[in-house]
Amino acid sequence: MITQLRAASARWTVVVPVVSFVVLALTWHRDLPGWVVGVVACFLVAAVLAAVHHAEVIAHWSGEPFGSLVLAVAVTVIEVALIVTLMADGGDKSATLARDTVFAAVMITCNGILGLSILVAAVKHRTAVFNAEGTGAALACIATLATLSLVLPTFTTSTPGPQFSTTQLIYASTASIVVYGLFVATQTVRHRDYFLPVTPEGRVLEEEDHAHPPTPAAAGVSLLLLGVALVSVVGLAKGVSPTIESAVDDAGLPHSVVGVVIALMVLLPETIAALRAALRNRVQTSLNLALGSALASIGLTIPAVAIASYWLTGPLVLGLGPAHLVLLTLTVVLGTLTVVPGRATPLQGAVHLAVLAAYVVLAVNP
Repeated sequence: MITQLRAASARWTVVVPVVSFVVLALTWHRDLPGWVVGVVACFLVAAVLAAVHHAEVIAHWSGEPFGSLVLAVAVTVIEVALIVTLMADGGDKSATLARDTVFAAVMITCNGILGLSILVAAVKHRTAVFNAEGTGAALACIATLATLSLVLPTFTTSTPGPQFSTTQLIYASTASIVVYGLFVATQTVRHRDYFLPVTPEGRVLEEEDHAHPPTPAAAGVSLLLLGVALVSVVGLAKGVSPTIESAVDDAGLPHSVVGVVIALMVLLPETIAALRAALRNRVQTSLNLALGSALASIGLTIPAVAIASYWLTGPLVLGLGPAHLVLLTLTVVLGTLTVVPGRATPLQGAVHLAVLAAYVVLAVNP
């Protein structure tokens, strides 16, 4: 019976990405009636679940932190493509889309995914234990890139408004690429042990003890299907985005809410994968996913939109407003206090979630 269930699960995770991609091809650049949007949303959720499965297969084959890195970078690359596509279609109305989506990604990952992971692990296992060296390095990179890309434009004077001049934008983009590249090298080569899960006693876990890794062929198939699933996720998200924008406008909400919704949809695979890892008491894997996704979102999105801004019409607004500057500062300070001890209780997780809730409230009611 168990073998049959596993076989059915394997077939499901193969079929869903392919069918979702077909649905994407049939609905791309079409005006969709309400019931079709509902169907597309169902396939979107199914593709997310399939992507999480294949990401976990790759993570099991390659080991940490490579598995978390594959999922974070893959999702972020396609997120960047979605942002650029929406900016090309939106004109002046989408001038703040990149800023809103990147900041939403930072808040969701550094407070939402991180907070949920710590809360789940600490409630189930009493204390959430992780590696302070690796997590602290990731948080330091996030704080640096967020400040250079999202805070400085608010205070520069070369260009009117919270925008970078061309020279400043080139610097911010270059710094994003260099810092992210150095972080990946640190995470995967020089100090890989800083990003591996640890036991409650502090012993580093080089590999999982409970299951044999998949074959290289199975991992290759999962990598291909992960790519198909993620393309489907972001493409279907773009398909439902006009409905989201209309709903936001009809509700009288700020347009920045669209960026929040996009970030929530795109980060759903990482959220599910991080929670599964937290339930297995692999908190470091959860934090690799959370902070790695935030860092990839800044490090890849800013250079991409900087390049795209040369042929896109309209301004590129990156500077945060006063309320968001306060939330970013609070997130960095709180994250530092959470990371330094290398272990956390449900209290820390709940406090991070409170900051995320404040961000959502201010996004809906600024």
